[in-house]
Amino acid sequence: MAVHWGGVVAIVVFYMLILSVGLWAARKTRGQTDPEEVMVAGRNIGVFVGIFTMTATWVGGGYINGTAEYVYSSGLIWAQAPWGYALSLVLGGILFAKVMRKQGYVTMLDPFQIKYGSRMGGLLFLPALMGELFWSAAILAALGATISVILELDINISVIISACITVAYTFFGGLYSVAYTDVVQLICIFFGLWLCIPFALTHEAVQPIMENTEWLGTWDTKYAGQWIDFALLLVFGGIPWQVYFQRVLSSKSAERAQMLSFIAAAGCIVMAVPSVLIGAIARNTIWNQTLIPDPNLPADDPKLILPLVIQYLTPTIVSFIGLGAVSAAVMSSADSSILSASSMFVRNVYKLVFRQGATENELLWCMRITMIVVGIAATALGLTIKSVYELWFLCSDFVFVILFPQLFCVVYFAKCNTYGSLSAYIIGLFLRLAGGDATLKVPVLIKYPFYDEAEQAQLFPFRTLAMAVSFITLLVVSYSLDYLFKSGVLRPEWDIFQCVVNLQPSVDKYGSVEAENVQLNQLGPDMEALGSGLPNDPIQREKLLDVGKGITAGMPVSVSTEPLKEDIVEDSPTTSSEEQPPNYDDI
Repeated sequence: MAVHWGGVVAIVVFYMLILSVGLWAARKTRGQTDPEEVMVAGRNIGVFVGIFTMTATWVGGGYINGTAEYVYSSGLIWAQAPWGYALSLVLGGILFAKVMRKQGYVTMLDPFQIKYGSRMGGLLFLPALMGELFWSAAILAALGATISVILELDINISVIISACITVAYTFFGGLYSVAYTDVVQLICIFFGLWLCIPFALTHEAVQPIMENTEWLGTWDTKYAGQWIDFALLLVFGGIPWQVYFQRVLSSKSAERAQMLSFIAAAGCIVMAVPSVLIGAIARNTIWNQTLIPDPNLPADDPKLILPLVIQYLTPTIVSFIGLGAVSAAVMSSADSSILSASSMFVRNVYKLVFRQGATENELLWCMRITMIVVGIAATALGLTIKSVYELWFLCSDFVFVILFPQLFCVVYFAKCNTYGSLSAYIIGLFLRLAGGDATLKVPVLIKYPFYDEAEQAQLFPFRTLAMAVSFITLLVVSYSLDYLFKSGVLRPEWDIFQCVVNLQPSVDKYGSVEAENVQLNQLGPDMEALGSGLPNDPIQREKLLDVGKGITAGMPVSVSTEPLKEDIVEDSPTTSSEEQPPNYDDI
């Protein structure tokens, strides 16, 4: 096989562009030793960059390749991800963006640890990590597929090389680099794909897409349950992701975070249009009339459909520009997932569970090492799972079933506690795994209604069922035990998680106490619902709650007398309620 040197040059140029922008943006963190500055970019992301980076939450390698793949193989009616993720951004903005940003969190897992304690928060880290791993794997698989077409290398080698480049780039850049490269990424995708479409549409081997509409797909009521299941999975399972909340939490204000979510939803739809057209073009192409070496390749390996269309249905120079731009763009989208996974691990697991006294320099190096580990794991997944779109759906699977009900309850139900959270976690996980999964080769333990024996497939929306049961379990267990303990039916010493009545003394509640450094071990059970006007810093808010509960006896003077931080929000009037001193009577 001959290497396409023109394609190599195009990729090198676009890679250097992305790398240069990333390193230029990294200058903003020069001299910074605070890992939180790297995680949320100093909460200083502006409107222009914010729109691009919020849109890039989902628009990346998996998005554009997966959409084209499913339009080609199954039809537009079954390509749910573009509008599904767009709706997830809308609902995320309505339900969570504003309230999470007001609280001043650093990661998505912070409210869980404030409510349930650091160890339960660490347990909830696992499905969040799995989601980020699967998403990173989908991006790397898409990037490897594109490079394999250009360079005619084995796709496994392409994935490994791509992973090494991505991890090396992410190692040096924080969220500033992620955000600024997102601008270049979306521009490359938009102009690179639209440049190719006119040439592909007018290729002699392509039939008119408006005359042959097979690419629209056909509706089969037999699979209606699966369609509903995947639709809800994408809409609600697309919300509780650190890649989304790291953009939300880096915004200058809560209102801006909400606004950017709404604008990004429209951006997702716009950016999906060229991928849909490429899938339709591929479906209407007579491949044996092209220069492709194997005309059966598109049908045998549909995840290659987007680079195949660009490579064989456009002129050489156009294909080099298109493939190079797409390759560079999807590479830049991998860094956000790797950064997200490492941020959650370092802040919510390593720091709060294992090394509460870790220095900032130690945490920074721990984050960098974690990036390498996440990159290796994502590469292994990208090499073993065949379909980008299956991998894409799997990204949201465990997040939807486990994390969405947990996130909704921790925000909107004040009496949820560790007992309910743990019970919901176990039941939701069991019901999801019991349904089996061909992608992960998990056998079927429970055959839900309408199970298809011939196809060995679950036709019932069992993922949605598992999520609903998990949600109900969390509320029923939490509120029941809250009543039983507080009414005296259950003895206080039976509160083994010490989260309802058998509370730890406040001096034991904090693992270490220094004048400006308080680490949380276990947090208060009766915390107000989020958005209740408490201070934005989680540590400061927790100390204020302790004061309100009257459990400050024995607390070191450095904690009880330390002034509470103000919530300073840029672009907000000085008289806004967010900057007013906390009202102790409301606690």
